[in-house]
Amino acid sequence: MTNQSIKISVAGENALIVYFSDHGDAAVAAQIQACSLGIRLALGPKLIDLVASYASILVIYDDLLTDHFAVSKVIRAAATETFNQSTATPTNHTENLITLPVYYSLETGPDLAALAENAGLTTDQVIDIHQSTEYRVYAIGFAPGFAYLGEVDERIAASRLATPRLKVPRGAVAIADRQTAVYPAESPGGWNLIGLCPTPMFDAKADPIMPVSTGDRVSFKAISKQDFIDLGGKLDILGELK
Repeated sequence: MTNQSIKISVAGENALIVYFSDHGDAAVAAQIQACSLGIRLALGPKLIDLVASYASILVIYDDLLTDHFAVSKVIRAAATETFNQSTATPTNHTENLITLPVYYSLETGPDLAALAENAGLTTDQVIDIHQSTEYRVYAIGFAPGFAYLGEVDERIAASRLATPRLKVPRGAVAIADRQTAVYPAESPGGWNLIGLCPTPMFDAKADPIMPVSTGDRVSFKAISKQDFIDLGGKLDILGELK
């Protein structure tokens, strides 16, 4: 990446959006993480918020302290520094590996059997493939704590459900296309559910409030039903889930 390869567009009277690529992958995620840090350090109190996504960064700044032109220069300088670094992101962040426990089962994963059948695999094979892959946190959103993780092994990639569920329980581990995620709270959703994770993905009273950040690596580890309960997991949140 060079500062010429990024595209900076106006996103509001005090916001710019920086596009790094037309797609997200591990290399782009690393570039975004490094550039985000550079922008934060350079803008300091002039920065109101910075939102990293798959292939872009939204930079919201205090227009009483700076302007589009100055912020654009900061962004391009950070992009150049990122390109010149021998590694794309600071080691002390990108080496973070978070392991999330999952109780995979037909009880907690109502789409597990159908996903396995469509893939021509057994449910155990789907579980093994899902937990043997190391994922990158590409973005956070649509809800606080909802981390988009990629990329799912193409053998178990699955299209979104034709009819989304009105309620997906907190902690549901799911797959959509070549992404996987853990629902941080009960919400509607159309992803394929394969298990439950007892680890809270968002807690406003905790420090940090989320166990993962953009750029982190995530792996999943299968646990038993009893381990799930011992770790604070609750099966009564499944309700009428089908």
